[in-house]
Amino acid sequence: MATISDVASRAGVSTATVSRALNGKSSVDPELAARVLAAAAELGYRPNGPARNLRRQETAVLALIISDVENPFFTAIARGVEDVAHAAGYSVVLCNSDDEPDKEHEYIDVALQERMAGVLLSPTGRGDSAELLSRNRTPVVAVDRPLPNSTGDTVLVDSRLAARQATEHLAEQGYRRIGCLTGPSGVPTADDRLAGYRDGLRAERLPRSDTLVRRSEFKAAGAKEAARSLLSQPEPPDAVLVANNMMAVGVLEAMAELGVRPGRDVGVVAFDDAPWTTLLDPPLTVVAQPAYDMGAVAAQLLLGRISGERTEATTTTLSAHLVVRASSTRS
Repeated sequence: MATISDVASRAGVSTATVSRALNGKSSVDPELAARVLAAAAELGYRPNGPARNLRRQETAVLALIISDVENPFFTAIARGVEDVAHAAGYSVVLCNSDDEPDKEHEYIDVALQERMAGVLLSPTGRGDSAELLSRNRTPVVAVDRPLPNSTGDTVLVDSRLAARQATEHLAEQGYRRIGCLTGPSGVPTADDRLAGYRDGLRAERLPRSDTLVRRSEFKAAGAKEAARSLLSQPEPPDAVLVANNMMAVGVLEAMAELGVRPGRDVGVVAFDDAPWTTLLDPPLTVVAQPAYDMGAVAAQLLLGRISGERTEATTTTLSAHLVVRASSTRS
């Protein structure tokens, strides 16, 4: 079984540096921390969890509560969390809230009852999750969406700017009636993407029309019905911005049933670069979000809170980038 000395030797650092890196200490240079995590993973090193747990009166387990485990975006976040947590000697319990506040509350209760070391949460934005975690002094990091009234850390993507850039791209391709299909009202990512879409229209001096906007749940079924409504009106859009990859599936299904060809009849840009997006004809233009990095950064922040080194709340905002493919370009 690998020891901390083995990890130090493999990474070319001291055992003290290994200990600080595996416990999420911010005093460790990021490059050194990455070397330590890689060495620990290669050697299969596991810290002495039981001894640590006796000192801290907690289990070496993190709760990751996400809204939709079927969504590849959240799957990539989970992988980032798990890789960092595993290297530091923690296990991860994955929970699916389905964007339901009651279900989110139940999983937080379980995390508290099982004395889990910390919680990573993609919040519904409703309910008393922040108060519950704060009252129990449980370290928490919100991922993808802010947690209202939380004193923990937050890791986000600048969705509003990304949506603006995607809308401007469609306008630059000559589209003039650009629609937007986004998520439920009150969900920060849904509202931010709608706001960014409107920013893009304003920047390109295109008229804003509520008839070109639809909202649905962040799932294929709801998006399919919303897309049918959007595309069946007397003056349908000539391009559409779709707020996530699960919704894009529903939009593409509706287009197929209506005989509307993506990239030919209607330009399409969707958030999230899911693996299937390059397999379409034409391939789908996407707003690629750094989902894995979001999970990894969130886990590192949580480990720093668990170690007691970090107490001030921070917000880390990562950037998305547009990947242009044939579904949004005009020859």
